[in-house]
Amino acid sequence: MSGKLYGVGLGPGDPSLMTVRAVEVIAEADVIAYHSARHGRSIARSIAAGHIRPEHVEEPLVYPVTTETTDHPGGYRGAMEEFYTEASARLAAHLDAGRTVAVLAEGDPLFYGSYMHMHKRLADRYDTEVVPGVTSVSAAAARLGTPLAEGEEVLTILPGTLPEEELTARLAATDAAVVMKLGRTFTKVRGALESSGRLGEARYVERATMSGERLAELADVEPESVPYFSVAVLPSQVDAEPPVRERGEVVVVGTGPAGPLWLTPESRGALAAADDLVGYTTYVDRVPVRPGQRRHGSDNRVEAERAEFALQLAQRGRRVAVVSGGDPGIFAMATAVLEVASREEYADVAVRVLPGVTAANAAAARAGAPLGHDYATISLSDRLKPWEVIAERLGAAASADLVLALYNPGSRSRTWQVGKARDLLLEHRSPDTPVVVARDVGGSGERVRIVRLADLDPAEVDMRTILLVGSSQTRAVRRGDGEEIVWTPRRYPEAGVL
Repeated sequence: MSGKLYGVGLGPGDPSLMTVRAVEVIAEADVIAYHSARHGRSIARSIAAGHIRPEHVEEPLVYPVTTETTDHPGGYRGAMEEFYTEASARLAAHLDAGRTVAVLAEGDPLFYGSYMHMHKRLADRYDTEVVPGVTSVSAAAARLGTPLAEGEEVLTILPGTLPEEELTARLAATDAAVVMKLGRTFTKVRGALESSGRLGEARYVERATMSGERLAELADVEPESVPYFSVAVLPSQVDAEPPVRERGEVVVVGTGPAGPLWLTPESRGALAAADDLVGYTTYVDRVPVRPGQRRHGSDNRVEAERAEFALQLAQRGRRVAVVSGGDPGIFAMATAVLEVASREEYADVAVRVLPGVTAANAAAARAGAPLGHDYATISLSDRLKPWEVIAERLGAAASADLVLALYNPGSRSRTWQVGKARDLLLEHRSPDTPVVVARDVGGSGERVRIVRLADLDPAEVDMRTILLVGSSQTRAVRRGDGEEIVWTPRRYPEAGVL
């Protein structure tokens, strides 16, 4: 009979935080295995030392390297792969001999732990049990005495070994976070916290529950003093006091064409960090409700008033996110905010614009690649400019053989513009020109159709629809699965070859 393999979580360091089950398994095991560096000291063994008996067979699993500097022909990964293969073979020999093997692991065995490399190599061959342990994340929160996440907050756990830009994006986009594996990564992690605007919230926990424990504001920690066994914590923001500012800022945020899947990490972070949300009620309702955050929804026809209100809030020290659908700089709120912000009385208010996925790009992706070559973007709404100007621009773009992205094609009060635009374009384009009719892309009512320009029906079009009209080179192809795709070649014919 083969022996049984145990992965035993020992908790964050204090032996009294070992579970009853962990103590039982160690007592019953024949072999106690643990990882260590070349100096032979093992943190895992030191935690469990009070439960290891002289009759236990000890199996130290000594790492060949502890940094990525190695002369192994396979580099660091090759050296570690060889080590894990050899170590698992040693444990397999004990199991084949019928011995029970307990592999000790700091924290939890399957949470960034070395035990998992043994588990992946042995668990499919031997009877295995994993004994969970208190993680360093839980220990850090307990020692700080603050909730990690509350209600509907999202907790993100990150390894500090990620690239700084990736850390910045993820820290900006989450509510609460823990960054592990500091040590040599600390300077990079601190930079990511600063770039994401979260440094002021960050706490530092070193060797939680162990001797030498240290708690501090992360901004005050010297990089050279940081060991591997430390974490950065962004705790729950539910009851956090908003910072007192003399001047706030206005961030115009593009939310994309629909729900949260279309948000960029930067936009998600700006929405989470805002004291106030200002915008058209439909767009504000897309943003999850956060405790303490004020929401100011309004009608879609008061853009200038909305912009001024946001700037006035910022003057009182509020951090304001003006919520815009799609990309805020394309027929949306960025222009309205910047126009008002250009007045002298708002010259000292910081204003930023964050891009979003625009309706044209979203619709194009659903249909294929109709915007693969030069294209023009035109709004068919004559509320802010005369129809004569729209018609002139349509004619110019059509005669230049540009693909057209037509925004705001129709509404309940504007029903004739689509027909007029179609007739004008037919003066320059073949009746067979592909037109993508995309409604509510990304939403529950999404419908994307490809029709001939001559068959474009104005009755199908409303304010939630965007039209992509192909050029002379745009192709509509029905593939083997029955799906029709539209694409515009990147290469354009030479003059006289059309």
